[in-house]
Amino acid sequence: MRTGLRRRTLPGLVNATGRGTGNEAGTEGQAVVGVAVEVEGLSKSFGSQNIWSDVTLTLPPGEISVLLGPSGTGKSVFLKSLVGLLKPEKGSIVIQDTDLVRTSEHKLYEIRKLFGVLFQDGALFGSMNLFDNIAFPLREHTKKSESEIKRIVLEKMDMVGLQGAEGKLPGEISGGMRKRAGLARALVLDPEIILFDEPDSGLDPVRVAYLNQLIVDLNAQIDATFLIVTHDIGTARTVPDNLGLLFRRNLVMFGPREQLLTSQEPVVRQFLNGRREGPIGMSEEKDVAQVEAEMAALEARGGDAHNGVGPKGASGGDAVPPQLTPTEGLPERKAERRRQERVARMLHEFDEETQEAIRASLPEDLLAQADSGAYESTQGSGGRHWAPEPDAVGSTGRGATATLPRQGGEA
Repeated sequence: MRTGLRRRTLPGLVNATGRGTGNEAGTEGQAVVGVAVEVEGLSKSFGSQNIWSDVTLTLPPGEISVLLGPSGTGKSVFLKSLVGLLKPEKGSIVIQDTDLVRTSEHKLYEIRKLFGVLFQDGALFGSMNLFDNIAFPLREHTKKSESEIKRIVLEKMDMVGLQGAEGKLPGEISGGMRKRAGLARALVLDPEIILFDEPDSGLDPVRVAYLNQLIVDLNAQIDATFLIVTHDIGTARTVPDNLGLLFRRNLVMFGPREQLLTSQEPVVRQFLNGRREGPIGMSEEKDVAQVEAEMAALEARGGDAHNGVGPKGASGGDAVPPQLTPTEGLPERKAERRRQERVARMLHEFDEETQEAIRASLPEDLLAQADSGAYESTQGSGGRHWAPEPDAVGSTGRGATATLPRQGGEA
């Protein structure tokens, strides 16, 4: 455990044994998992231009989350804010009891060691071979011997399928290989939080499919917290545990994947189906009259279910596809069980369509517990970021609601 940093146990989060997923400093014999990232009321502007306001969400520890949004909505700015490269004007980013927005430079430097980042283009040094590119963080931030560095680099290259390519220069390999090399470099310091900035950018659909499987396989092996920024709807539908959408300078939604994939919010439906009809225009926004006319025409054609197949992995309809699982021979994702327990506790707080989709993904034991009343309604500072707001349900937590949380203003 890194000096001065302490894990925290969040309310409403338990593992398969019923214990909290957070590890306290000095605890022996417990598996290391990624840490939670708690964002509260975050706002960022460049001069007079507001990028986004009042963004509130929590990335659950060890789970895979995806952040969607039209081009220019500040998704990459959000990633840079999380890692402390940009400083928001308002709000907080809390990791292990430290607010990155207000902490000292020294503490921020220590917190950054928890992160690994895969940049859009891989951000490799063109004059260095892949081995030296991947070894760079180890040589800069540790005092490890060259023999230990070699062992770690070759191990990470093996994890991403780059065995034997250590002597190649970035210009001598394909775009997909450069992405994997950038991912190997993000892994060498054994980060507990990994940020992916449009990992599918510049890749063909087949390579995107391979990369998605690699992300799921890595999560199964290292159990770190992943946040992926992407435009690829196929990735958003099949990879993450949690989904969020940025639009009009606000976070429209963030929650379990089933919540967004079954959402009837017009902007969510438009984006997930990759169609022109809806609030998103070429310049991001449309006027109300145009949106209403387009939605009426779409409804007359049968709605999303008959809208054909859109680009970037989008497809018509409201179906929630199965989530990708690790490659055969790899361990099961520990985060999958943690997530299942979390959404089982929240099951009766969602609308009927979301409940139905979640039920299809839950094992029988958790479904039985949820229906028997064994779980209490999710409450507290941790759970409310992942469930409907407390005032959206009845006092018993059992009231069904069609109102999904809008974290950050109008959609």
